Amino acid sequence: MKKRFLSILLLIPLLFFSCIEENQTEKENVKLIKDGSAFSLIVDGEPFIMLGGELGNSTAAHIDNMKDVWPRLKAMKLNTALVPVYWELIEPDEGQFDFKLVEDLIVEARKNDIKLVFLWFGSWKNSMSCYAPLWVKQDWERFPRAFSKDGTPQEIMTPFSKENLETDKKAYLALLNHIAEFDKNDRTVIMMQIENEIGMIPDARDYCSMANEAFFSEVPEQLKNMVESGNMISEHITNLWNKNNSPKNGNWEEMFGKNLFTDELFMTWYYALYVEELAKEGKEVYDLPVYLNAALNSRGRAPGAYPSAGPLAHLIDIWRAVSPSVDFIAPDIYDPGFANWCSQYDVPGINPLFIPEIRNEDGNDARVFYALGAHNALGFSPFSIEDTPNPENAPLTKSYEVLHQLLPLIVKKQVEGKISGVLFYEDVKDTTITFGNYKFNISHDYTLGWSPKANDGSKWPETGALILQMSDDEFIVAGTGVVLTFESIEESIGRTGIGEIDRIKNINGEFIPTLRLNGDQNHQGRHLRIPQGDYDIQKLTLYRYY
Repeated sequence: MKKRFLSILLLIPLLFFSCIEENQTEKENVKLIKDGSAFSLIVDGEPFIMLGGELGNSTAAHIDNMKDVWPRLKAMKLNTALVPVYWELIEPDEGQFDFKLVEDLIVEARKNDIKLVFLWFGSWKNSMSCYAPLWVKQDWERFPRAFSKDGTPQEIMTPFSKENLETDKKAYLALLNHIAEFDKNDRTVIMMQIENEIGMIPDARDYCSMANEAFFSEVPEQLKNMVESGNMISEHITNLWNKNNSPKNGNWEEMFGKNLFTDELFMTWYYALYVEELAKEGKEVYDLPVYLNAALNSRGRAPGAYPSAGPLAHLIDIWRAVSPSVDFIAPDIYDPGFANWCSQYDVPGINPLFIPEIRNEDGNDARVFYALGAHNALGFSPFSIEDTPNPENAPLTKSYEVLHQLLPLIVKKQVEGKISGVLFYEDVKDTTITFGNYKFNISHDYTLGWSPKANDGSKWPETGALILQMSDDEFIVAGTGVVLTFESIEESIGRTGIGEIDRIKNINGEFIPTLRLNGDQNHQGRHLRIPQGDYDIQKLTLYRYY
């Protein structure tokens, strides 16, 4: 009897650990899927939109520095944080890896129910090689630099060096292998950014000996075929070729002319080759979606004045052809013209819009509605998010609170093509959108003239909204600072009236009316309004008469 009892006791630990193993099954892979012309990021088996923020460059360099950051991220209702991983910190000595900081970041993110996008600060960060380990920086013979046109070596690792590539790749693959082992049961890390704002400065191309040899060699056949086919997204490369009399063969200058844009095109090709090796082999280790972020070619600057050859919209054909393992390219927006930048990077069915960085400033509370509604964005992420003043009550926090309630619906309507978005500011005060038989006339809240700031010379704040079509006559409007009126697209189908407007709230997955908005709240049936400074979700029912 004692022996039998002892045998049972010995079996208990085995049964216990067997149960643990069964419960620790891996979650479904994170993946980017395309449905029609819309893209969706699938996380834990469900579509996921990143309501995010990117940390400042040094914020996550020590885990103790993050103690006060996590509560601020939670207060802002983030579901995703974009966090750098620093080559110099994970491989301080060649071949000796330290992933303790990476592990700590993942563990703390899990505790706060926040997903992570890791940014690989490897060979390049904002063009420069400042995050390469000291043992790489000091050995410039083994790890050669890019040279400027006047022969000056730069603090930029040249992409033409196989040694540079292989050493960066070893570190990147070691990182992914460790994330795969440490995070495979939780999938806290949902995406990788390879390098950061790749590009050449202060010249448009590298002038090291290896680069010069490649520049004056025959243009790759793949690119020749691309320009001759004319089947490209951007006209930029074809225009360069046509202006140079469309030669069939030649080196880079002979094919595309002697100019800065030829230099940029050349560098793009070789940056893309470098990145493709990291992306392709990285996915073989751990198959996460990967993207590249771009420092934009803004303010009329020439290549080299901006980081030449980065993942820019006019170079998308090169990045797609040479780096097919990169899922998409994305803009870092620090200049005016938000809607224009979104349009350049939203290429339906080809390149989804994701905004990994934007200046942390007023207006983002409106822009996020527009990005998700008008451009089916995968996510939105202001830079240095931890520095947001008063995070609990920040305007973006209020927008994120609204959007959290709508995320499943937004993804569904993006795929169905029954979503739109608007953005207003001083120079763009109104627009018109058509849904079925209805025309929506939408304008900035200040066009009513009811706010004192509308007429006192104050600068009009940015406002915006998204509209979801739920059925032929029912819609959901969410945003801030907008006014909507409605009419039929044709008089023959009758006049349009507002049937009902309800403020609604998502409670446990069900939208519940919390207030009927009528009388003064809809101007006696004339409009739907979300005042500037308010953040609301309103359900609208229209009807036709006569």
